[in-house]
Parts: sequence; structure tokens; C-alpha cells
Amino acid sequence: MPYVPLEWLREHVSVPTGTTAAQLAQDLVRVGLEEERIVPPAVTGPLVVGKVLTREAKEQSNGKVISYCRVDVGPEHNDAPGSGKEPSELPSRGIVCGARNFDAGDSVVVSLPGAVLPGGFAIAARKTYGHVSDGMICSARELGLGEDHDGIIVLDQWLAAHGHEGEELPAPGTNALPLLGLGEEVLEINITPDRGYCFSMRGVAREYSHATGAQFTDPADATNAGLYPHGLAPAGDGGYAVKIAADPAPVHGRPGCDRYVARVVRGLDPTAPTPKWMRDRLTAAGMRPISLAVDVTNYVMLDLGQPLHAFDLGKLHAPVVVRRAQAGEQLTFLDEVTRTLDPEDLVISDSPAGEGSRPLVLAGVFGGAETEVDERTTDLLIEAAHFDAVSVARSARRHKLPTESSKRNERGVDTRLAPVAAQRAVDLLVEYGGGTADPVATDLDRTTAPQPQLLRADAAERLTGVPYGTARVTELLEAIGCTVEPAGRDEQGQELLRVTAPTWRPDLVGPAHFAEEVARLDGYDNIPVVLPTAPAGTGLTARQQARREAVRALVAAGLTQVLSYPFIGEVHDLLGLPEDDPRRQAVRLANPLAEDAPALRTSVLDSLVEVARRNVSRGLPDVAVFEVGAVTHPAGTVPAPIVGVDRRPTDEQVAALEAGIPAQPTHVGVVLVGERQRAGVLGAAQPWDWADAVQVVRQVAAALGVAVEVGAPAEPVAPWHPGRTAELRLASVRRGKELVAGALVAHAGELHPRVCRALGLPERACAVEMDLEPLLDAVEAAGVLQVQAVSTFPAAKEDLAFVVDEQVTAAQVEQVLRRGAGALLEEVRLFDVFRGPQLGQGRKSLAFSLRLRAADRTLTAQETAEVRKRVVKQAAKLLGAELRA
Repeated sequence: MPYVPLEWLREHVSVPTGTTAAQLAQDLVRVGLEEERIVPPAVTGPLVVGKVLTREAKEQSNGKVISYCRVDVGPEHNDAPGSGKEPSELPSRGIVCGARNFDAGDSVVVSLPGAVLPGGFAIAARKTYGHVSDGMICSARELGLGEDHDGIIVLDQWLAAHGHEGEELPAPGTNALPLLGLGEEVLEINITPDRGYCFSMRGVAREYSHATGAQFTDPADATNAGLYPHGLAPAGDGGYAVKIAADPAPVHGRPGCDRYVARVVRGLDPTAPTPKWMRDRLTAAGMRPISLAVDVTNYVMLDLGQPLHAFDLGKLHAPVVVRRAQAGEQLTFLDEVTRTLDPEDLVISDSPAGEGSRPLVLAGVFGGAETEVDERTTDLLIEAAHFDAVSVARSARRHKLPTESSKRNERGVDTRLAPVAAQRAVDLLVEYGGGTADPVATDLDRTTAPQPQLLRADAAERLTGVPYGTARVTELLEAIGCTVEPAGRDEQGQELLRVTAPTWRPDLVGPAHFAEEVARLDGYDNIPVVLPTAPAGTGLTARQQARREAVRALVAAGLTQVLSYPFIGEVHDLLGLPEDDPRRQAVRLANPLAEDAPALRTSVLDSLVEVARRNVSRGLPDVAVFEVGAVTHPAGTVPAPIVGVDRRPTDEQVAALEAGIPAQPTHVGVVLVGERQRAGVLGAAQPWDWADAVQVVRQVAAALGVAVEVGAPAEPVAPWHPGRTAELRLASVRRGKELVAGALVAHAGELHPRVCRALGLPERACAVEMDLEPLLDAVEAAGVLQVQAVSTFPAAKEDLAFVVDEQVTAAQVEQVLRRGAGALLEEVRLFDVFRGPQLGQGRKSLAFSLRLRAADRTLTAQETAEVRKRVVKQAAKLLGAELRA
């Protein structure tokens, strides 16, 4: 995030004296620049200039020599007569100091009691070496100004070393914080990706001007006599040789580099220090000063927003070539790491004799070590270029190099800024490094001017509801640098404007962007708060309503709803799934949250069993939980191609993307562990068992008005017990003489003992895996449910016991009874199952109770007898059932 020192900001825009960082944040947030934080000054409290009046050196018993000094710190801070402190003939303070590089008459920097130095070091009066030290005479390291701790700061020497030789020394008591550049708060702001120009003091100053109306002076204006006294160097023959190679891999048709400016500075003093003001600004902006050449390029980048790069000219071999990297090409970077480049990477290279083309810099991202500026560099080549934002962004992410340069280049840099930034860097190097600039610049300019765009004058009004008017819209767009011209009217008679965005705003590419700028500059607080009118509709869809009814039914059954992460690891081994089980075919994530859970679940039980296990392991033995969520089935998924973002995808591309999305049906998982009802005075404990698991599915189906049939699975299904598992399906459908089973809805029953042990669950734990999709489909197909009136006529009852083969299920018999009884059947219930030798080997008796009722009459004995006769006949014909006497 960019840092904004107020003193630096004032160089470009009129910030009132006394403005605090908090006030600056309030002004900038009005134009969309949010405060990230306010960085407090490095030193707080009283830090003043002092003049040493006397210095009395004393050697201590340990051999250390200390000095007791009387220091004049100004009338406001000197000891008052009669204060009880150590007496002195002159107004001053007594301070003990261990340094020896100063004497009486020197001006020094004194931190008084109440000051807090870097590192949280608080200054207070204390007695030491037999004297009261009422403050501290400071060194550079103690104030965070450098690593020098051999002696304290002597102001005349300090000022001379930092470019202020011959200036009059400040009077005792003068505030030393601004003198040393220590007393200013710094605002850190949050920049959205479309506002890349605000990664510079130039951009922030412009936005402050928009927010407050303060006068803004563009530092990139080459006619600014203060910053560019000689203007820009002419471009032409005689400049350093540069070539932009034909781009074989343009990103979305855009070349990797469309402007390259090169400037040469010779005879630079490699020992020349960076001026203090520049080091202070770099430090305040969060960058570490390194050397004059590097500091100048960083400073100009922070000031103007144009990334620069400095080459050691003595290590270069003309010409410099901008090109794409070759496959397998390697580059050793400034961090001493050698990385293999990608053919899409844009590089700056040269051509040493006999060596071929060698890459030197990953363009717009990070420099290489071969042409690095070092302590012996005297001749420099300054690069200021405009690179394609997408190309830079991809290279930075590909090599994991998010540099200050890439942050700006990938957001878009002003295409007209390169020669101005290069000139500014050259002027600073000449002024502070003693170098000489070559009179001719190299400027390969292949940029295109922003194209005019047609905009409805009321575009912002249509989006915000604020009646700005054409004059106000024109005023606001021109304030950000746009050119606005009337363009007639459209077919509907609406006024049109022809708007050309400035070169520093590459984000303004459509009417909505210009409308946003109008709303932003006019003030978001001027947009009225209006609650939108909810459109008339039918509420929840049938599927949504059914899903909520399913949840209500599960809660009514005494279960607790939970949510678990849908990411799984080796749980299929714990559940005992066979190696060829389709549920083992899970979608693996390219970037999983956890290395031990890299896949998406194929059933809700995959993740729900872990919830149950965790509860049991933490002392909660009775668990009844359920989860409604999506599972992922990759079968039939076709890999989808990567679609570009430069245009709307075609219908064929959308279809291909949808084909690449695996099926994600909604499932319900249930785990029942421990006791359903605890033991008490009213009876013994009742544990959850397989019948409860089956009943859970029945309750959900009943709540949705869908009939289901219960049967035994044809073969064992993991992770359930092979003899205590039920398979529930939609009601069978008769097609001719064939009875076709309905869609599978759920498996329910006890978990296999091996699975319980593997998961750490108690024995006889039960579970359900229910596919909610067939039930929801049935609800949708049924449409609106027709509710019948409750009949007031009496019911007739018939009890029937059928002897059937052992393999015939109660559900099959029930289905025959329902079909045979027809519309008169109100309820059928199994109330007895009997097996005995009198029935024969492999036979059983199933006793059902039927309740019959008509809506408009009392049933006669003949009608009930006909129903009885009909169901007995159909049971015998379809199932071979015999009526038990």
C-alpha cells in the first residue's frame, strides 16, 4: 500500500499548514482512497536543539569516562531558578553523556523527559554517576537516522554532511523534529486495482485536489521550470542504441513494449551520498535507501509513478533489445536467484560479442545481476519504458516476484510519462552525483493515443439517480483530464458526449467507468438512499420449498443440523469402500486448503462422520446430526478449455465450460450414535437403531408428499452392515406386466463394525446417505399439491394376513394393497410379522390393517367386501400370496 508523507505531498498540491494525517485521510476517502493506517512519527515528545555550555569529564572506577554537561535547551525547557535541581550560573539543564566527540559551544540534539525514541525508549530524569541526568543528548542511531553510535549528533557537522553547509544553526530550544525529518505522521492508503496512478505522489496529489479544490501542480509537466529547468532532452540520432524486437507472443494482440526511453549519465561519483531529504522521503514511503543511483530511480518512481531501471553502462553491450524470452533461457536476478524464463516473459537483453543475446532484466518486474549498479559504477543507462500491463502481471505471478515496479506496470502507467521521468532522474543524478548527461535521448515511441468514446450525457444519472446535468458532467470529466466534446443525439434523442480519457487513466474504457468518475468526484454522499422496490414474484421455487421442508422434517425427528468442510482425504479407506467403487473417483483440488484433504467429497457421510467422531471423542456419546449439502461426482466431466477475458464468451464456449463442471447433486447425510432416549424413571434407555435410520428417510419423504419403498439392497453396500441395511427407492411403476423399480433415494442402517472401529465410533452406530434430487424432482413433477377435504363419514377397517415367500418384502405387499384398494384406501399399516413351522419352510406371514373411507358416503359392507376380494386376488396373482385363515 502507498505511503503519503504530508511534506512530500505539499510539493505538488496546496495542503494547508497544520493538516494532520487523519484530516488527509478524511479528504482522500471522499474520492475513494481509503485509509489503511496512520504510521506515527519515529520520535514523539520534546526533541529540541541544545547548546552545550559546559562539559566536565570524569573517569569512573570502572575506567569509563563520562561527561556531566550543562546544556541550554531554550527558555521554555531550562531549569527554573529555585526548582531544586543542580545549581548553575546560566539557564540550562544538567545531562550526563558518555560520548566524547563534542565540546562546549557545540549545538546538539536533546531529547527531554517525556520524549519517546524509536523502539519505545522513553526518556525520563534519572540519577546516574552522582548527577541527575535531566534528558539525553542523542546519537543518530538512537533517533533511527542511521547506524552511527560512536558519537552524538553535532549539528553543524550533521547539516554540512546533508547538504546544508553554511546555514545558520537553530537557536537553543528549537524543535528538532522537522529539522531531522522525524516529526511527521505518514498516511498509508488502500488503492483499488483500477487506480494504479495513485501509486505515486503525483496521483495522490491530483486526487487531493479533486477532493478539496486545492491547487495542483503536475510534476510530470515538462514545462515546470522548478523541476525541469532545461526541459526535455531531444530524442534522435546519437542516443544509446535500442531495438524493440517483433513480438511473437503478444498478449491479446497487444505488444509487450510500445515505448522505450533511454538516457545516459557519465562520470557519476560512485561515493556521492543520497541527499538527506531524499533518504527521508524514501524511508517515510517504506523503502530502504541504498545508493544515489538506486535511490534516484526509486524516488522518481514513487513521485511520478513511472518505474525506472538503472544499468551499469560499462557492463552493457549495445544495442539494448526488448524481446520475449527464449524457451529454457535463464536469468540471475538481483536477489541472486537464477530462474528459468518462460517464452511469454518480456526481457531486456543485449548482445556481447561472441556470446549471443543475453537477458538482463525481466521487463517491468525485476532487474538482473549482470548489469547491476555497484559501488564502482560511474556511467549509467536510465531506462523508462511502457510495458503491457497483462504481460507484466503474468510474469510477476509466474515467478512470484511482486515488486514495486510490477505493482505499477501491471496496473497501467501513463504512456507520456517515460521521457519526463527519465529527465527527472537524469537531473537529480547530475545535481547530486556530479555526472554529465548525454545531450540526446533515445525514445522509441509506438504508443497510440486514447480513442474517443461516445457517452450519453445522462449515463451517470441513470446509474445513480442524481440529476447532474450536462454542464456538471463535462466539468467533472474535464477535472480528471478528459477531453469532452458534444456529439449530437442518439436515436432516442438523448444528448451524447465524445469523451477522450487522459493517458494516465487507462482504466477508463467504457461509459460505466466515466459514470463512476462523475459520481465519485461529485460525492458518493450526494447519491440518495432509496430502497429498491421488490419485484412481484412467486417466492421460493418448488425445489427451494421442498428443501426447507426436508430440513424441518429432520429437525422434527430430533436431529441437529451441522455444516462440515466438503474437503476429504483418505476417509474412503476408513469407510471400507471397495477399490472399484465409483465413490472413490473424487475431484482433486489444484490448490487445496490442507494437504491431507485435497479432494471434494462424493457423499455427505465422507465429512459428516468426522463431526460425529469429534463429538464422541470429546465426551458427547449421544450424537444425532445431519447435514444437507452438495457432493461432487466427476463421472462424465469433460475438461473445459480456458476462456479469455477480452470478450464475452460464445454459446459454444459456455456450453464447454458447463460440460467441464462435475455433477453436484444435493445429498443429506445423517449419523445416529448412542441413545435416542436416556434411561429414567419412565423406562429403560432406547438406543438409536437401524429402524430409526430408515424412519428418518420416510419422514423426509412424507414431509415432501412423496411415496418411497423400503427393501434390502441386492448386494452389500459399504459402509453399512450387510444384514442391517435398507435401500429406499421411489415407488415402483408398472409398465405393462413388468414392475419397474423407482429411483434410488437412500441407504440407511447400521454401519459395519469394522467401519465403527476405524472411525472411533461406538458399536451399532447408524447412518443415512440420502440423494435429495429424486425427491425434489418428484415434488416438481407433482406440481401444486391438491389438498383434499377431511371426510366426516365413518371409516371401515379390514385386517388381512398374507403368507408369502421369505424373499417377498412388506413394501411389495403394501404396494399391491394400495393399488387394489384404490381411492377408498386411507391408510395401510403392517402390524405383525410371523414365522413358524405351520407356515412351511421359507414362508412368513405379513398382517396388514387397512382403513377405508369415502369422501361422500358411508361405505357399505358390500363395498368393503369387494375391496377385500380385489386386494386378495391381486396379491395372489402378483406375489403368490395366500390369505392366512
